[in-house]
Amino acid sequence: MQPILSGHPILSVRGVSKTYASGHKALGAVDLDINQGEIFALLGPNGAGKTTLINIICGIVTPSSGTITVDGHDTIADARAARMKIGLVPQELSVDMFETVLATTRYSRRLFGRAGHDAYIDQVLKDLSLDDKRKSKIMELSGGMKRRVLIAKALAHEPEILFLDEPTAGVDVELRRDMWKLVHRLRERGTTIILTTHYIEEAEEMADRVGVINKGELLLVEEKAALMKKLGKREMDIALVEPMTVIPGELARWQLSLEDEGHRLRYTFDAQAERTGIPSLLRTLADLNIAFKDLDTSKSSLEDIFVDLVAAKREEAA
Repeated sequence: MQPILSGHPILSVRGVSKTYASGHKALGAVDLDINQGEIFALLGPNGAGKTTLINIICGIVTPSSGTITVDGHDTIADARAARMKIGLVPQELSVDMFETVLATTRYSRRLFGRAGHDAYIDQVLKDLSLDDKRKSKIMELSGGMKRRVLIAKALAHEPEILFLDEPTAGVDVELRRDMWKLVHRLRERGTTIILTTHYIEEAEEMADRVGVINKGELLLVEEKAALMKKLGKREMDIALVEPMTVIPGELARWQLSLEDEGHRLRYTFDAQAERTGIPSLLRTLADLNIAFKDLDTSKSSLEDIFVDLVAAKREEAA
């Protein structure tokens, strides 16, 4: 289902940065627009600035510069109205362990000035497979169930934007799949979803658009399909029987590199391309009597992609 676009972004971030008193620059000047009804994934390694950006948008951390509007409400000048639009599922558990699931969810709803509406709370608990745990104390629940309670709390006041900060970090595969299904259901109702993750497959499974952040810098924002093409890069290492000092000219079109002091040839290719070039490369190696003893293919890591993006940004700036 395509995102539901409004006449203006439901969330607009302009020049938002954060430098702490210690001098640590956690976030550079970030510009970002999120459309109503889309699923946006902020992809980056631990410490990249994902949580800092979310905490600033949600009013937990004060920015050093910049402005944020949530459905037209400035997060500083009109903080309460802006925060009412937002639900946040943090990484860390932040609940009273002695309270029941139902009491915790109801309290979160009242905290935002929304009374009653038990039917809505009931549906949220059912959607999260918490219905039969409603009278259980949170301390009695498994880790996965506690994570579901955090989501129930975040949804209790019917927010239009839901932030999920590393929602599946450390959870089992079943909960991860359930969470993906829930996210898609919420989007179908028009909820805007923004999630942070360092799992490429999570972004691939859920997002309409993906932003890549590293060391506090938003490196790019692209449609998922375009980014996945970049992530389609693969490497094949060819372990040679005899080391090589120079790559023969006949192999130039594959743009190979010599690794491991000449003991390996590395070929980088697009795994999603119709023709990878591997069969013709292997035939040419045979024609040149270049013997090899092993082949090993691997997917580019997220770190590799970040290195490439940072290098490209530096070239642009030069």
